[in-house]
Amino acid sequence: MKEISIYREEFLTYLESKLTRKEPANLYDPMRYILKLGGKRLRPILVMMSADAFGTDSQKALDAALAVEIFHNFSLVHDDIMDDAPLRRGKKTVHEKWDINTGILSGDAMLINAYQLFESYEGDQFRKLAKLFTKTAIEVCEGQQYDIDFETREDVTLAEYLHMIKYKTAVLVGAALEMGAIVANANEVCTQQINEYGCLLGVAFQLQDDYLDAFGDAETFGKQIGGDIIENKKTFLYLKALEESSSVEARQLQHLYTIAPENPEQKIETVKQLFIDSGAASLAKAEIEKYTQKAFNVLEDMNISEAKKKPFKEFGELLMTRSV
Repeated sequence: MKEISIYREEFLTYLESKLTRKEPANLYDPMRYILKLGGKRLRPILVMMSADAFGTDSQKALDAALAVEIFHNFSLVHDDIMDDAPLRRGKKTVHEKWDINTGILSGDAMLINAYQLFESYEGDQFRKLAKLFTKTAIEVCEGQQYDIDFETREDVTLAEYLHMIKYKTAVLVGAALEMGAIVANANEVCTQQINEYGCLLGVAFQLQDDYLDAFGDAETFGKQIGGDIIENKKTFLYLKALEESSSVEARQLQHLYTIAPENPEQKIETVKQLFIDSGAASLAKAEIEKYTQKAFNVLEDMNISEAKKKPFKEFGELLMTRSV
């Protein structure tokens, strides 16, 4: 197994080799733009790490890794349109830099490109990768729809929220790890275990993302702080604050999630204070740690060497302490 930084460099080199200029420019330039914006590259790194862990050179997993990264960025392009988000990774979103129609069409092309990359695998590998990808892609869409639905519902439960983030975010993390295992021809028990580890870590990752959306630093986080509050998203912080607040504070929070002021800064600061005062902010951090530990427990049961488990453990610990 290699250092995480090595996997990242190998993937970025491969990505750069694929980002050639093509026509029509207004279709392909937005695709190149979003893929070159940076980001953590967590999912492709996990594909490569998993292939290595199960005994195959990570280079053989590069196309599967690129497919996951392109799909992830496709979903971001369309998510940003739905959220009317101005920034992604500190830069203009695709629909802001071009227009909404360009964002939709370029996103569609990215989804097709992601599927094309599996053509480099043959036989049983291709069948398993395509089947997993299709299942995961529809789950991500279901998660996104739940997220949209929750914006106008007043009766969202924590269980529903956790189900939503599992589908919207975590299943792709699990699938990334399973794809690496498939490329390595790992047995079914191992592929399922590594997927479960990824899903649990993915839930922790999204909970951390929600926390950083409210309490992160705008410069390092790369997105507008308080975006979820502006959009009235029913995150863990919001739902837990409703549970833990007094009736007066709970009603205040609910009211704040019905208004859309021209200058949202005061709303953001008031809501954040309610998150802190209710204990929701601290409980969110504890929940992140809980799901990370659950992932580590699954990892502990896996039939691979301790040396190969170590990078996965370090990866999980890195996610818990990240600021971006």
